[in-house]
Amino acid sequence: MTTAPPRPDSPYQSYVYAYPHKTAYRPLPGRPPLRELWAGEPQHALSLYLHIPFCEVRCGFCNLFTRIGSPEGLTTAYLDALERQAAAVRAALDDGARFALAAFGGGTPTYLTAGELERLCDIAEQRMGADLRAVPLSVEASPATATADRLEVLAARGTTRLSLGVQSFDDAEARSAVRPQKRAEVEAALGRIRAAGFPVLNIDLIYGIDGQTEASWLRSLDTALAWRPEELYLYPLYVRPLTGLARRGEQESRSAWDTRRLALYRAGRDHLLAHGYQQVSMRMFRRAASPQAGAGEYACQTDGMVGLGCGARSYTSRLHYSFDYAVNATEVRGIIDDYVATEDFHRAEVGHWMGGAEPRRRHLVQSLLQAEGMPLADYRARFGGSPAEDFPAELSRFAERGWLADGDPAFLRLSPEGLAHSDAVGPMLFSPGVRALMAAYEAK
Repeated sequence: MTTAPPRPDSPYQSYVYAYPHKTAYRPLPGRPPLRELWAGEPQHALSLYLHIPFCEVRCGFCNLFTRIGSPEGLTTAYLDALERQAAAVRAALDDGARFALAAFGGGTPTYLTAGELERLCDIAEQRMGADLRAVPLSVEASPATATADRLEVLAARGTTRLSLGVQSFDDAEARSAVRPQKRAEVEAALGRIRAAGFPVLNIDLIYGIDGQTEASWLRSLDTALAWRPEELYLYPLYVRPLTGLARRGEQESRSAWDTRRLALYRAGRDHLLAHGYQQVSMRMFRRAASPQAGAGEYACQTDGMVGLGCGARSYTSRLHYSFDYAVNATEVRGIIDDYVATEDFHRAEVGHWMGGAEPRRRHLVQSLLQAEGMPLADYRARFGGSPAEDFPAELSRFAERGWLADGDPAFLRLSPEGLAHSDAVGPMLFSPGVRALMAAYEAK
């Protein structure tokens, strides 16, 4: 592993799960009222995301907005603030606003006790008006916090997808990634999850860990496959600033690491395809004929997303907004403390206005990184043009590198090699303005 910046030709530039990234967000002049931001926005099929910024440990690769542990009373105070925010946000929405999807993320939502998870569901239902038993609900968990009482609450409240962060079933690899867990504990958690009866189990795994080989990677995959998960996410390891692995320093050259990660990706992809899984994106694989817990990998990244919690984002067609972002433990604690002390949640604090061609770029990023590609007719209906007209330089570069598939004039689609390079494709579509903002961001 290495902390050196990626080479210009590296397939691993950046994981793009939302555009633009939070590092392009800035404090919003005038702190616009939420009521004005949501006025006129379609609200018949909103997505709801509740963020819990607590974990029992911080993994070496983690740059998420989360803190380790919580002083006595902090989780209660956080839920109090979440309830105040929910009341303010619901008041800013139309009376007829409806939710079609819901998700609890973090951090680790199952860090909360069973009773606190009940309250979290109550906030989603009673304050926001989301019927959790009638819409897809996805919840993230860790092996240590996937206890029977917590899982019982989540199953009873309508959770359709439980996502377990495993990363590796090899104890030595878990230690190398600074993730203190034992395979026996992970498998015990998987047994409890299956017993709880969630329709969809997702298992997250990471490739590119120091010391990981193709043989050990395939053993982890086979261990996961024994549980017949409906979904599997295969993540390339990244080493981000201010994380535990970044402090460890370089373990191998960037070029050698890129080569190893790409080889492990291909081995994992081919292994899952051979075992009856369908590739949804570079990272996501779904078992054939398994139930779907939502509308796809980017279902919670579309316009009309309402985020609650100090690490959550909200998306309208004109503005993406959230609270401040940090990775450093002291900075994270300060942001959480400020959130807990906030009484008035009626205004947006930090964000990025989506003017000009930004909505087109975002749509292209989200659609092109999916294996099924983008229907060109949908793009034309929405924007009145074509990607080739709007982004000729970018698409020409993709075509020159063999990253675009041929043969279907109705779709713009990545080739298998293009999918393998998704983490280079996405950043190449960023606008100059977003690039400048991200480059000027000071990590904290």
